[in-house]
Amino acid sequence: MGVAIRLLLLPLMAVAFCGYCVTGRSHFHKKPPRGGSSGGRHRGGKEGSVVSSPAVPPADDDTQPVPPPPAGIVPSDPATPVQPAEPCVFDVRAYGAVGDGSTDDTQAFREAWKAACASAAAAVLLVPSDGTFTITTTTFSGPCKPGLVFQVDGVLMPPDGPDCWPASDNRRQWVVFSNLDGLTLRGAGTIEGNGEDWWNLPCKPHRGPNGSTLRGPCDSPTLVRFFMSRNLVVEGLRVENSPEFHFRFDGCSDVRVDGLYISSPANSPNTDGIHVENTERVGIYNSRISNGDDCISIGTGSYDVDIQNITCGPGHGISGSSSKESTKIGFRRKQQSTSKIQGI
Repeated sequence: MGVAIRLLLLPLMAVAFCGYCVTGRSHFHKKPPRGGSSGGRHRGGKEGSVVSSPAVPPADDDTQPVPPPPAGIVPSDPATPVQPAEPCVFDVRAYGAVGDGSTDDTQAFREAWKAACASAAAAVLLVPSDGTFTITTTTFSGPCKPGLVFQVDGVLMPPDGPDCWPASDNRRQWVVFSNLDGLTLRGAGTIEGNGEDWWNLPCKPHRGPNGSTLRGPCDSPTLVRFFMSRNLVVEGLRVENSPEFHFRFDGCSDVRVDGLYISSPANSPNTDGIHVENTERVGIYNSRISNGDDCISIGTGSYDVDIQNITCGPGHGISGSSSKESTKIGFRRKQQSTSKIQGI
């Protein structure tokens, strides 16, 4: 009888589990737990469940042996541990992204974000490893369910220079993550800034080769900006050749940056690796930053900033705000012995 009930329940359980994800989404799959059993039974007296054998009363004292179960009663299998729900994966290609390096995939990314943000289950927006995706200025805004992951395994980049930048787009920022709680930006891929043509715009003086002075940039975009968000994680990415700041955190809290590789030429102007302003409780760890300006810059209104195990150079090092107003910066001492500044 118990076997028949379990066979009837299996289709219903499958429908309930798969109901989280529909067309255009997939699951990350996890290996079953080592030594786990796929045939565990449910305990309890609810309808449709298998009721385990009655418990044997404990002995009156520790010297009396516990009697075996009555003949004919087989103890139930140990319950299989409940596994957390697997996240739904929202692959941008399922929403129309091409990933050939020239097609504008902006709308596909916006649709994938909209679906991932609205997901009732844990969600991963996936930029797959076999493509180069071009998008124009885009704001990925919340609120979304905490735990959303933006996973860049391929190449993600803006249009190639100011001449290709849409006239209607904001020229001060490219990708913005706004009003989010618990977002993770990560991946094994690259965010490529295509900044070279921006650096040569004749606006702002900057270092040139052999001690010369060059001019540029003007109205150049920050590559990735986080605005009014909290509980952020940025990890594992390679980020290159930003037109201006590579990362900017503004009005955020509880930020962890770990394992980044940030790279721009030594003569690229205003290409700060990580800029923090009006942001609190920040940890920046285990990263290598080489660029044409500050590796890490701390602006006004920021405090409790912990920086450890950073290799900086070429670049201008780690700087604090020159303003005397509204600035509190908390560097922990141990960062001074684990960060290296070279090639300045």
